[in-house]
Amino acid sequence: MSLNYRAAVLHQSGMPLAIERVSAAPLGPTDVIVKIRAAGLCHTDLEVMSGSLRYPLPMILGHEAAGIVEEVGSAVGDIRTGDHVILSWNPHCGHCFYCDRDLPILCETYLGEGPKGVHFDGQSKASLSSGEHLAHLMFLGAFAEYCVVPAQQAIVVPRDIPFDRACLIGCGVMTGVGAALNVADIGYGDTVLVIGCGAVGLAAVQGAVMAGAGAIIAADLDDAKLALAARLGATATVNATRDDPVEAVRAATKGRGADIVLEAAGQPAAFRCTAEAVRPGGQIIWLGKIDVANDVSFRWGSLMSEKRIRRSSYGGARPARDFPLLAQAYLDGRLKLDELISGRIALDDINRGFDDLRAGKAIRTVIQF
Repeated sequence: MSLNYRAAVLHQSGMPLAIERVSAAPLGPTDVIVKIRAAGLCHTDLEVMSGSLRYPLPMILGHEAAGIVEEVGSAVGDIRTGDHVILSWNPHCGHCFYCDRDLPILCETYLGEGPKGVHFDGQSKASLSSGEHLAHLMFLGAFAEYCVVPAQQAIVVPRDIPFDRACLIGCGVMTGVGAALNVADIGYGDTVLVIGCGAVGLAAVQGAVMAGAGAIIAADLDDAKLALAARLGATATVNATRDDPVEAVRAATKGRGADIVLEAAGQPAAFRCTAEAVRPGGQIIWLGKIDVANDVSFRWGSLMSEKRIRRSSYGGARPARDFPLLAQAYLDGRLKLDELISGRIALDDINRGFDDLRAGKAIRTVIQF
């Protein structure tokens, strides 16, 4: 029996999403069907909508989601119907050049198939009523009532964590917390600067707390976001419209600069600031991004002195390991997720939710199904 369901479809960049009925492809032997219960609105979705991130269209957007497994393929042995899962957008083959070097985020199949808007097996998993195949953002397409994914992308987590909190782990929280715990070399007592206090930056603040940082300085342009950063563990805050984050960090470190800088603003000025604010021999982790065709310039001297710069897309994620750990950290009270949710909406209100994100009014708006 075919599966028909409602989904948010982007037909043309610069235009609103359309809520349409779509049909799922037949379930493959290694696939699972997940009934989506909650999905977060992320800036990456907004970049596709604006056209700064280019994918084939029409496309189902959405890549930060959680739900319940409704059906499993004949070859799936480690996931059962009824399991609560968080979806991962980084499937990987496990045996290519990069997977063999413990870099699943660079998996050759992942990088090769992702820009095509297909799933990991190279196929579309949904179509419009006309029969036209739909592309899927980041191997998911989770702004929909259902999602068909390879079993490796459905990570079982404790049933106690609410879906609207669990979905955040699938992208923004994993990226920010993971950058601090898995990617950066934060030592006990280190000074960490976090630039940008959206969902990823606020998660990075919490990751720095977990890593044992001694001082965590949060920088943003919004006093409300900075106040939230302080509640989540920042020991000092800087509003960059009034004060210079570089001077603030140097003042706190006897002129050296931060040991670690985690950038989560996705602005050219923020990228330049990272190189000025980090100490000699320190480490910079870039989490934000701009249009891939745009340039960012730096003062050459700011890049000297043995500074290390690394781009991280998913916080060094090992979803099968990290998602359950982060879910348990929330249940234990060590990871704050409730505070990241600005609002909850229905699927029909998705364009209004993106208007709020575009205007900087929301940290995370969550669609509840």
